Amino acid sequence: MRIIAFYLPQFHNIPENDEWWGDGFTEWVNVKKAEPIYEGHEQPRVPLDGNYYNLLDDDVKIWQAELAKKYGIYGFCYYHYWFNGKLLLEKPMEQMLENKKVDLPFCVCWANEPWTRAWVGEKKVLIGQEYGTEKEWKEHFDYMLPFFRDDRYIKEDNRPLYVIYRPEIIPCLQEMLALWDKLAKENGFDGMCFAYQNIDFDLLKDKDDSMFTYNIEFQPHYAFYDLNADRHKYLRAMKRKASQWLEKRTGKNLKFVGNGKLVNNFVEYDDAWNAILQRTPTSEKNVPGAFVGWDNTPRHGKSGRVYVGDTPEKFEKYLTEQISRAKNVYHKDLMFMYAWNEWAEGGYLEPDERSGYRNLEAIRNALEANGELPR
Repeated sequence: MRIIAFYLPQFHNIPENDEWWGDGFTEWVNVKKAEPIYEGHEQPRVPLDGNYYNLLDDDVKIWQAELAKKYGIYGFCYYHYWFNGKLLLEKPMEQMLENKKVDLPFCVCWANEPWTRAWVGEKKVLIGQEYGTEKEWKEHFDYMLPFFRDDRYIKEDNRPLYVIYRPEIIPCLQEMLALWDKLAKENGFDGMCFAYQNIDFDLLKDKDDSMFTYNIEFQPHYAFYDLNADRHKYLRAMKRKASQWLEKRTGKNLKFVGNGKLVNNFVEYDDAWNAILQRTPTSEKNVPGAFVGWDNTPRHGKSGRVYVGDTPEKFEKYLTEQISRAKNVYHKDLMFMYAWNEWAEGGYLEPDERSGYRNLEAIRNALEANGELPR
């Protein structure tokens, strides 16, 4: 079972973030400034031993790879930012390519959304996303080619695995993917293995997905849409559950502070995982997903969403079942995990002061329970 964890590179300074968010901005800024939104809310999250690392330090990348390998993570899926030839946050991935001591398989996910000020509730576009012409598509492929050629790059039948975050917003999707597939064959591969990071089972219902090998069920978003099928009924139920949970937790009949929006974005960890485990694949392309946790209030404040009730023990239990389902229901040896280091969204496997190494140990235990690792 190959568990691939999504990997965020926004833990180093770049001039653009300094301009847009203030001097010295990295993801750690959001993490450190987080505040509890309700009584008992576990914020801010603190990395174990105060390890607020800088990803431009190669020793950090080596440590991450060794840690992931030790606990059974097969590889990382690096988020990649390309805006018509303009690169952002590219240095960690480029340094990894040059340093063979970062010894872990990897693939890439093109995070093809425009950057905005949505974190602070604004619609201003910081850098737009357009898709250009064949010339620009080839330039993008040529940039990626050294990564594809690396022995560590994850390939399926000699086809580099390449994930696209939001294919539905690409107007020239088929033409661009066809060119990349052609260029891959011209460079010694048997084509491209495209996947998309699906947050909604109807994501590509109006588009041709024939160029894609895999449809990754991105969790917990994919499950959230199942839970949220009847939105108004669902939100009323979540509001009741939020009040009940807070009263049970604190012994008081509490309401959320501020504008109260968080009541409508309050999800039980168990509910989300139960939805994940009840899903059946809609096609042979579906790849199962998993998540360790979610709390994006460090980014979005009171309008964020919190999945409450997560523990390493629950994570291990649910992941054990999901690995079994990956093999027996999805017939896949592949699973995508949210996430290795999404600290400002509460989706991280790296050790912290709250749980230590227990979430990593949960992965190893879940794999061993399915006969996937030697004891």
